Amino acid sequence: MTMRTRKTARHGMSIAAELMLAPMVMWMRLPMMAMEKRTSTDPGVETLRAINEKSSALAEGALAAQLSLMQSAAQFWPELLSGRTPSTLNGVAAELAMHAALKPAGRTVKANYRRLSSKR
Repeated sequence: MTMRTRKTARHGMSIAAELMLAPMVMWMRLPMMAMEKRTSTDPGVETLRAINEKSSALAEGALAAQLSLMQSAAQFWPELLSGRTPSTLNGVAAELAMHAALKPAGRTVKANYRRLSSKR
């Protein structure tokens, strides 16, 4: 296993660990959202915050994935001419793009877990 492969595997595991907090965040957030709905007909602060965080993490992840794929495409010819298999052909580019896309969501989930667990 090369150093780069180990690094991407470790990076993928850290993102997966952050995303495993998502059910717990939902469990902590749902009672707050239900209470907001019970007291008013307008969407509450927590509801709006949840929507805003999800949409911004989605946009940030999509942009990061696109930039990662563009970087891999720019490295195509240098990799090919140096005798290596281009990352766009062996799946490394897709893996890096996936990690880049999921990183903002994992970061948001982790921040939400910290914020919501301190309120309890």
